[in-house]
Amino acid sequence: MSHDASAGAAPTPPKDIRERADRADPLKDGEARPITGGAHAPQIHDSAVKQVQGAASYIDDIPAPAGCLHIAFGGSPVAHGRLRSVNLDAVRAAEGVVAVLTAADIPGRNDCSTAAGDEELLATETLHYHMQPVFAVVATSHLLARRAARLAEWDVEELPALVSVADAVAAQSFFDPEPYAFLKGDPAPALAAAPHRLKGRVEIGGQEHFYLETQIALAIPGEDMDVKVHSSTQHPTEIQHKVAEVLGTPYNAVEVEVRRMGGGFGGKESQGNAPAQIAAVAAKALNRPVKIRYDRDDDMSITGKRHDFVVDYDVAFDDAGRIEAVIYDQYARCGWSMDLSLPVCDRAMFHADNAYYLPHARINSYRCRTNTCSNTAFRGFGGPQGLAACERMMDHIAHVLGKDPLEVRKANLYDRPGGARVETPYGMEVKDNILHELIPALEEQAGYAARREEIAAFNARSKHLKKGIALTPVKFGISFTLTHMNQAAALVHVYTDGSIHLNHGGTEMGQGLFVKCAQVAAEAFQVDVDRIKITPTNTGKAANTSPTAASSGTDVNGMATLNACEAIKARMAAHAAALLGGDAEAVEFRGGRVFSGARSIAFADLAKQCWMARIHLSSTGHYATPDIHWDRPAGKGKPFYYFAYGAAVTEAAVDLFTGEYRLTRAHILHDAGRSLNPAVDLGQIEGAYVQGAGWLTTEELVWDPKGRLWTHAPSTYKIPTASDRPAMEIRLWHEDNPRPTIHKSKAVGEPPLMLGVSAWLALSDACAACGPNYPDLSAPATPERVLAAIARAKGTEW
Repeated sequence: MSHDASAGAAPTPPKDIRERADRADPLKDGEARPITGGAHAPQIHDSAVKQVQGAASYIDDIPAPAGCLHIAFGGSPVAHGRLRSVNLDAVRAAEGVVAVLTAADIPGRNDCSTAAGDEELLATETLHYHMQPVFAVVATSHLLARRAARLAEWDVEELPALVSVADAVAAQSFFDPEPYAFLKGDPAPALAAAPHRLKGRVEIGGQEHFYLETQIALAIPGEDMDVKVHSSTQHPTEIQHKVAEVLGTPYNAVEVEVRRMGGGFGGKESQGNAPAQIAAVAAKALNRPVKIRYDRDDDMSITGKRHDFVVDYDVAFDDAGRIEAVIYDQYARCGWSMDLSLPVCDRAMFHADNAYYLPHARINSYRCRTNTCSNTAFRGFGGPQGLAACERMMDHIAHVLGKDPLEVRKANLYDRPGGARVETPYGMEVKDNILHELIPALEEQAGYAARREEIAAFNARSKHLKKGIALTPVKFGISFTLTHMNQAAALVHVYTDGSIHLNHGGTEMGQGLFVKCAQVAAEAFQVDVDRIKITPTNTGKAANTSPTAASSGTDVNGMATLNACEAIKARMAAHAAALLGGDAEAVEFRGGRVFSGARSIAFADLAKQCWMARIHLSSTGHYATPDIHWDRPAGKGKPFYYFAYGAAVTEAAVDLFTGEYRLTRAHILHDAGRSLNPAVDLGQIEGAYVQGAGWLTTEELVWDPKGRLWTHAPSTYKIPTASDRPAMEIRLWHEDNPRPTIHKSKAVGEPPLMLGVSAWLALSDACAACGPNYPDLSAPATPERVLAAIARAKGTEW
């Protein structure tokens, strides 16, 4: 993402923003006014105006330091092979080339993996996937580096490639010799004794992140061992560690900074390691600044995707559709290395129940090793795949029984009447379920019952178009399942003019984390949010941070920010009591002033007085999520601090001749707790729904039999556009989080993506109207798959 800053002066901010910035504090002694932009205010995203004006700075907008060089990777020509040799003479002789780096030029550890140590930064002997980096060209421009990389002469012994889940299963190519499993009760006898039993299989495709800003890093060498790296990453600390390891230096020699990303969606949690590392290696070797920016085609070919899954289910149920037992076999295409596949596949298991009580369950997870790019984190982190398979199973049960799928879903919700203790298949008690209230509210909001009847009448008289409707719920666990990652740090300074500097370990990728944390600070000090300076995430300010992921960014960084603010407030309150009289514990921060009894002082004046009295106006804050634990070997514990809930109704229309379709209407009711910023949360919900619907409908990843990605550009990979978005009505479920989260809010990053499952199942419902058989619609539901599903419903071949 690049912006031309040379066209003239920066655009003038809108009038209301100028007025806020220029406004002097008009308050007289003893007066207070409501602050603007505190907690729960629908505050504009801090980058929104700059982004619209083209003034928001991304890494490619940082003025290139003098002598800056550029890197491009040279990648494997095959998906699987033995590298006999690669002749780089023509590459080195190409225009603009300054150096060519191979594994032999890496001073430290040749590894870019997150933890497993199984992912070479530059491949040496075995080639594991098409476009796997083997060498790096350092040149005077991005274009010249890419051109030169194509001149390599390869001598490779090509080997058979495992491309699909089916290939891996046939070859028994798994990362673990035995499947990882959760077990609850005794499903086998329950399956045998139940009134009804059903077996099915669903294929769920992967997804390209398609962030606007591709992977990018800028490394600037310093003195001694030092290097500063600007990286588009969700995990600055991991970049710091991996750069230090590849250089053979201590962590304190590496500084990583991130102001904002042009999108992440999980694709920048681990996939930024390789570009940051190679830029740093080149920068230190040549003692010059070095930048690497993936071209879109390279980014899509090199980086991992959402894991595609094949899920088999064997389920027993009664006449009402209540599940008595289920066995799931989840097969995930992980790619050539582990990356984050272990926790991703674990979370798919955690969400195999979605919102439903499973008395007896076994969930088996097979992690398939293939000769494709190493799949990675993607919004929802495996949860959407587990949830989607569960919802597909619910639809299948309803079809067998001839019931409305919503009736079956309601019959299986957690918290059954009578208040009996109910646990997930991994042993966590569900205490906070609100779906018994939320779903009926959404039914009324969407007019579900009347529309179901209208659609049935339409389908009865329409020969060439069929409509479908689906209401699907979401129950999504919030926390990292790796317990120690549930922590965050923040740094706050109060300056003598009353302005405030805020830094924390979370990263901003468009989700609104920075403005929400600024609102937390504004609420704490009772000043307008424009008094809070949001500063780039930097490993030199907030150390040992966790990634901004697992929907936990605001939960942990917001609380860390609050803790830092409260520490400073306590010192300021003590001095205010000394100045104004009264007890420090009774001092109040309110409306830009600090009160002790009837007397008050402006916040800025108190800050200056504190400095004059040599009172420290800076503090760090730390927060660790309490009351969570997970025993992975036992498959039992309490991995989540709470659950976020929601539900969506989607209506769709299908053309029976072409398989083309439209998502026509969507109604959403989503649980954000007591929303910290309703404007940001509503935007997150809308975008997440569209992204989830895109994953299950238009976004198709295609590899050829030799493991080459065909859909590596916008011309062949179809993300949803504005015209694909249905008419939408989105409402927030306003009810405080029963957990003591930041201002009683709930996470709104990943959970609403799974609302898009309703779009896929609305299409399935339309296909089911074409005949008596279950349509068995897999995802993504491309027009070709829709036509095949229609044929299955009719009992004909397509």
